[in-house]
Amino acid sequence: MAKFCTNCGAKLEGDYEFCTECGSNLNAPAKPNGVIIRNFVGENDNIKVIDEKGPFKVIEYEKDLSVSPSEVMYKYFASKMNVRPRQLVVDLRKTSGIYLQSGAMQWMSGSSKLSTGIKSVADFGKKFLKSTVTNETTVKPEYSGNGYVITEQTYKHLILLDLDDWGNNLMIDDGLFLAAEKSVELSVKRRTNLSSAFASSEGFFNTVLHGKGYICLESRIPLKELIIIELNNDTVSIDGPMAIAWTSNLELTVERSAKSFVGSAVSGEGLVNVYRGTGKILMAPLTGNLKLRDMPKSDK
Repeated sequence: MAKFCTNCGAKLEGDYEFCTECGSNLNAPAKPNGVIIRNFVGENDNIKVIDEKGPFKVIEYEKDLSVSPSEVMYKYFASKMNVRPRQLVVDLRKTSGIYLQSGAMQWMSGSSKLSTGIKSVADFGKKFLKSTVTNETTVKPEYSGNGYVITEQTYKHLILLDLDDWGNNLMIDDGLFLAAEKSVELSVKRRTNLSSAFASSEGFFNTVLHGKGYICLESRIPLKELIIIELNNDTVSIDGPMAIAWTSNLELTVERSAKSFVGSAVSGEGLVNVYRGTGKILMAPLTGNLKLRDMPKSDK
């Protein structure tokens, strides 16, 4: 009975101990399938897991060691100020699949499968329209299987959220989306109030994530500086586009900060974004707009 080499697949007619094509030991135990990843998470002291939810794991490189002499000082102080490379690691064994922002994948391992998520020409047209009005990519690749997916490195902050904590309906700013489980549906919602679209600097349309599952947002502001505001049939007014995400059932309008135009002018606040109803807001109070001239001066 013919045998086949487990290494090169050559057909062997005789009773050989070694393959006549590649020389492999035919009696050696077969190596189990799988991918072994060395010098990565759990084996590298420079890589720390800073957050983990569901299939998502955020890793951070404490120091960027790939530096030239001219970059040493810059990258040293950058790491001290929490400017560090970060990546999202997805364990596909813990989920039925994920959506990922187009172009975000750096590498994947194991029996991971990639698809475009485009079902038809009509489906492509809908997704193209959504991408046009929200500044998101048209195609969000879908990954499933038993392996890992690792995203490109970024200096932005990767924020993991459970949609159960956000009423299973979260509206986000353009450019925040990075990844979500396939159990989460992505849609586009138009502002019901025209004043909010014209004057709030938030745009006419926003991406909405609804359903059950975990998501990852890519934010310029770290989670430590974000404030969560919970409303119970109440109102919150915010001066400027500092709300980066909010439960989509909240009503957003733009109103004068005072009852009259004169009052608004005197107060110096003018128009503010007003959120009404019951829900939650994720707000970034430190938006990077503070200038050095605004710093308090020394008494000396």
